[in-house]
Amino acid sequence: MAASDPTPLRERTRQLVRAELMGLAMALFARQGYEATTIDELAQAAGMSKRTFFRYFASKNDLAWGSFDAHLEVMRAALAAAAPDEPMLAVLRRAILDFNTYPAAEGAWLRRRMTLILRTPALQAHSTLRFASWRAVVAEFVAHWTGQRADALLPQAVAAAHLGVAVSAYEQWLARDDADLVAILDEALGLLATGFAAEVPPRPSPTPAG
Repeated sequence: MAASDPTPLRERTRQLVRAELMGLAMALFARQGYEATTIDELAQAAGMSKRTFFRYFASKNDLAWGSFDAHLEVMRAALAAAAPDEPMLAVLRRAILDFNTYPAAEGAWLRRRMTLILRTPALQAHSTLRFASWRAVVAEFVAHWTGQRADALLPQAVAAAHLGVAVSAYEQWLARDDADLVAILDEALGLLATGFAAEVPPRPSPTPAG
């Protein structure tokens, strides 16, 4: 007998409605463009009022990000539960890979969402806020690990570097239809952990004049 889902029925219903809204939104964005699609149209397509729509999403911008906040809390918990004797960068690498690992069936959906997030100018300001939240989780973890303030240079630099690598990995993944996101991200995080030393060839010596 399968174990029952511990998630309360009301929350499961909410998750299903949110998923339906995201699906409708992505279809409308693809058909008529992100900026041209209004919340009124989204609500009408879902058969609900605009007021009801706002019970599930605070804005149109939030639709593209899906359950980002919930996933971020899972990553925060995973970082907090790490063994104290494990190398800090190894903990980060595993947590970030887990954060970006999705079922194969969701690959096309993720690709559409990330294309929208990374390549839609109207979403950039909102995306900056989301990326800041992601960096804050990483910075808090590094600060706790090192005994520093979260706004100190090291936690902020580690968080910014890992975000930059993750975004670069996503861009590489979006550029190739047959690419494996987790493999690209794992490779990129490995390069960061080694300071890119293995991939940067020595600078050739200048040819002597004469």
